[in-house]
Amino acid sequence: MADVENKYPQNTTGKFYVDDQCIDCDLCRETAPSNFTRDDDGGHSYVFKQPESAEEIQLCEEALAGCPVEAIGEDGE
Repeated sequence: MADVENKYPQNTTGKFYVDDQCIDCDLCRETAPSNFTRDDDGGHSYVFKQPESAEEIQLCEEALAGCPVEAIGEDGE
């Protein structure tokens, strides 16, 4: 389970975030490309834009459910 205390600093403020368990598998970026992107230097994903529509929320929730290491959280601030 993702831990808000370990989220990457690149995450934009809001409900969804990626923490330091990310293995850079690309699932979240493929599932919700409008919200997740890659930190090329760090080799991990992060939330660059919080979802703004019902569709984006659904895709972020799908990415969270599919994350193989549970690095995506939805209890951010």
